[in-house]
Amino acid sequence: MKKIITLALAAVLSLSVLSCASGKKNKSSKTYRPDRVFNKKEAVVDKNKVPMKGMKATEITLDMKTGWNLGNSLDATGNGINSETSWRQPKTTKAMIDGLARTGFKTIRIPTTWRNHIIDQTYTIDPRWMARVKEIVDWAIEDDMYVILNVHHDNFNRNVPMSYRGGYYPNELNEEESLCFLINVWGQIALAFNNGYDEHLVFETLNEPRLCGTPSEWNYSSGNPDQKAAQLMINKFNQAIVDTIRASGGNNAKRLIAMPGYACTVAAPLSPEFVLPEDPANNLGVAVHMYTPYNFAMDGNGTTKYNPKMASDLSYTFKQLEAKFVKNGVAVYVGEYGAVNKENPEDRKQWFNAFIRQGLKAGIPSILWDNQAYEKDGNGYTEKFGYYIRNEQKWFEPELTEVIIKAANLE
Repeated sequence: MKKIITLALAAVLSLSVLSCASGKKNKSSKTYRPDRVFNKKEAVVDKNKVPMKGMKATEITLDMKTGWNLGNSLDATGNGINSETSWRQPKTTKAMIDGLARTGFKTIRIPTTWRNHIIDQTYTIDPRWMARVKEIVDWAIEDDMYVILNVHHDNFNRNVPMSYRGGYYPNELNEEESLCFLINVWGQIALAFNNGYDEHLVFETLNEPRLCGTPSEWNYSSGNPDQKAAQLMINKFNQAIVDTIRASGGNNAKRLIAMPGYACTVAAPLSPEFVLPEDPANNLGVAVHMYTPYNFAMDGNGTTKYNPKMASDLSYTFKQLEAKFVKNGVAVYVGEYGAVNKENPEDRKQWFNAFIRQGLKAGIPSILWDNQAYEKDGNGYTEKFGYYIRNEQKWFEPELTEVIIKAANLE
């Protein structure tokens, strides 16, 4: 077994090196440093075996129906194994996941931050952290849920040269360091999650990759030279990650891999700068985030009123994504969406109903963002994306949750 594990690790890393240095479409000018390879003895390795069902990318996303994000938990940026509660979220339990499944949610996105759990300069992930991530993923898999696992708050927060625990940053200055981080982290994720998981596990390469700490941080425009250059770099990152995952073989040779464009906007993947990676499995997806329209869904000081034009605008956006990707066999899902609580339950019900149904008409499921913040406070309604009372397995607004589930089942 030790020999097999060693060979598997060697295969991942050797092919990952090639992915950094010689990608056909998105060739990197940087060289990968083989002296900065994670500690093989510390890596968590998946030893199970579950057959794949042979589902296509768009079949998987159609079956996802609707989902929920374990927000502000494993994506917390604190250090150590106990960082899961550093953003004042309760420790995740099996009962929480079971409650989601009973409610009717078929998908859970598990945002996970890795850079603060790197334990040495060769990017080795703390095996205790990997085991904890694996435990939560397995609870959801046991409930027959789809799981989306990603690299979340690992985008560095400013445009300066990074250290080995910086994560990644989509510019030329940090290209080599970013590739070292991403290849090593995804190499370890691919070893820990492989043959023991069928199509119910989906990998998402990055979360909201962007030029943090600059005026160009959010939104996307092809006319913005900084954002355009960043998107081209994100293409390189996505290619390197896909190559790394595919090189691990087994079920990962076929697994659905989804990726965002700049800042997870809709505009970036619809732009000419966005290029999907070359993929021998031809099994890719696109992840976007949508809080549309902003003044209703996200702006705490915006309108509280729903109107039919919102449904029309949503339909237009989803149809654009469908035309470019879904109809060409590329899966699309909305990795984060929601409408802040402004004490407007009836209007929010209408918006949720329209959002989910318009998305599914285009073959695009949506995963609800939930940070457990529900009641108005000193910040008003800003960031009030609370839906699921985790410790009680109840919902702040049961009638709204019922709307979501019915819409997802097209009832």
